[in-house]
Amino acid sequence: MNIMTPGPGDGHPPAPIPLADPTGSPPVEPLIVLENVSKLYPSGEGVVRALDEVSLTIMPGEYVAIMGQSGSGKSTLMNILGCLDRPTLGRYLVAGRDVAHLDADELAALRCRTFGFVFQRYNLLPAITAEENVEIPAIYAGRPRGERRARADDLLSRLGLGERARHLPTQLSGGQQQRVSIARALMNAAPVLLADEPTGALDSASGAQMLEFLAELHREGFTIILITHDKDVASNAERLVRIQDGRIVSDTRQRPATLPDHPRTAAMDLAARNAFLPDLGEAVKMAFRSMSANAFRTALTLLGVVIGVAAVIAMLAIGQGSKQQVLDRLASLGTNILVIRPGAPGVRTTGSNVSLTPEDADAIAEEIGNIRAVSPDRSTSATMRVGNIDYATQIQGSGPGFTTSRDWAVTEGAMFSQADMDGYAPVVVLGRTVARVLFPGGRDPIGQYVLIKNVPFEVIGLLAPRGANAFGMDQDDIAVVPLTTGFMRIFGRRFLNSITVTVADTAGIDQTQAEISSLLQRRHRAEDFQIRNTASMLETATATADTLTGLLASVAAISLIVGGIGVMNIMLVSVTERTREIGIRMATGARRANIMLQFSTEALVICGAGGLAGVGLGVAAALALQHFGMFVTLTPGPPLLAFACAFLTGLVFGFLPARKAAHLDPVAALAYE
Repeated sequence: MNIMTPGPGDGHPPAPIPLADPTGSPPVEPLIVLENVSKLYPSGEGVVRALDEVSLTIMPGEYVAIMGQSGSGKSTLMNILGCLDRPTLGRYLVAGRDVAHLDADELAALRCRTFGFVFQRYNLLPAITAEENVEIPAIYAGRPRGERRARADDLLSRLGLGERARHLPTQLSGGQQQRVSIARALMNAAPVLLADEPTGALDSASGAQMLEFLAELHREGFTIILITHDKDVASNAERLVRIQDGRIVSDTRQRPATLPDHPRTAAMDLAARNAFLPDLGEAVKMAFRSMSANAFRTALTLLGVVIGVAAVIAMLAIGQGSKQQVLDRLASLGTNILVIRPGAPGVRTTGSNVSLTPEDADAIAEEIGNIRAVSPDRSTSATMRVGNIDYATQIQGSGPGFTTSRDWAVTEGAMFSQADMDGYAPVVVLGRTVARVLFPGGRDPIGQYVLIKNVPFEVIGLLAPRGANAFGMDQDDIAVVPLTTGFMRIFGRRFLNSITVTVADTAGIDQTQAEISSLLQRRHRAEDFQIRNTASMLETATATADTLTGLLASVAAISLIVGGIGVMNIMLVSVTERTREIGIRMATGARRANIMLQFSTEALVICGAGGLAGVGLGVAAALALQHFGMFVTLTPGPPLLAFACAFLTGLVFGFLPARKAAHLDPVAALAYE
């Protein structure tokens, strides 16, 4: 049976992936050379010599058995031969090249292209199929997916496992798992096959079949190095090396060497690197496999990211909505408004400040150009009565320019006129809330009388509904009377709370403000007033709203960071749980970059999936809040930002676990229980 070359008519392309020209002349240089190799381990104040000055030469195409009892150093020797470990002392040369001068990635490339491992415990990855296990070395060799899939199917078919290719290792017998292990070792046509107790976990029939496989591979030009403690197994090799207490005690030929005419040799071009995208595609696929294998734990990990992302989106939507509400309310006043209040700049205004008078408003209207309207204002709280209904509200004394300066229309009836002002007319314009309370049942208030401080006022108009202002106060809870009437019948002393000036041309608003300031300073002989324009108020409100939005986003971001810490914790646990898997991948040629990519991708996939779910939840939460009357603003920015932050969280918090995994020692990882 030819293990490596497909038979005619099997429908597969030629399976071998030669690393050297198999038709050339037989090499004369040794394939493997150990010169006085020692491996020392610290033990208390001394050292343990697992290998003690071992020298060994193996030619291409040899079939060598290394035999020794447990603890003799044969496993340590195999780890060094397979470049899973480095000697402490001495030299180890593969195809004439000293492996001591190779870095971790070059050693990984050497394992990938030169050595195939057949382990006693099979070391198959349990979460993937037999076919996918066989493909692993070809993935790290950068083989295209179609090529390696065909190669794996061909190898499994020739080893009698064609119908079991899609089965998981747990669905295979021990002998079948060992044959999968052999197929994996042959995947890259590595010229050296290292078999560590390959029959140790098999019954006698499966063991005999395994030894026949190894003999067939030897006849096809592979160098077979068999590690065993069983002399019957060792008798199948042509050369027997006995090791005891870390030293080679004998090296004999059991029968004449039958080296193949064209033995396979090692290729030492170790600089090639895999393409990034195929690696990434495999990493993503394995990430989903890992997530599905621990579905409940993955769901809990995702939950932290989902909540964090959803909180960021919902909080930003609320913050943006509140900000927009404030800005809309201020914008409704227009950007052509000047508000003059009593009190020196920087001094808090109180109700007893009397520095503004109605005469100041008259002077502004008469002497300042670029003025559209002037509205002197005075307000107080008072109780209004209609029949047996009493209602406390805000009484606003103003001029006919009230509706213009506030862009607030009278939708029913009419606003009082300058004649009403001059004649001290007892008339009132009601806000919608006041009208609804004093005239329940939809009664028409126009032409009706209300008592304010026991003085009858005729209702002549209703203001348009406004709703709540930026501070949550009901703007419709108001009654507007002529200022002169208010002074005489309601307010008492003649001073103003404010003067609202509507500017005709906003381009000259700063000049108009300066002129008003100069006029009032001349009249008062002091700067006992403050002037603010709505543009500056808008800037202040915007800055305040931005600060509050930032605070909300910061609070929400904390939950996202907490979710990221959870991801890092779970990934660290995953690295510990999958230590043996990492060792298997390293033994089959995975570089540190491959391991880093694998675990970083898993963290990114978790955070990416959590980010997408969080975006959906956050948008749904924002829409639900909007449905219940809260002001929210949804724009593409916050969801994109939150998802990007989740992705970045996976990258940042996945780095440490990935780095830990990539720097594991292959030997320690393979021995991990």
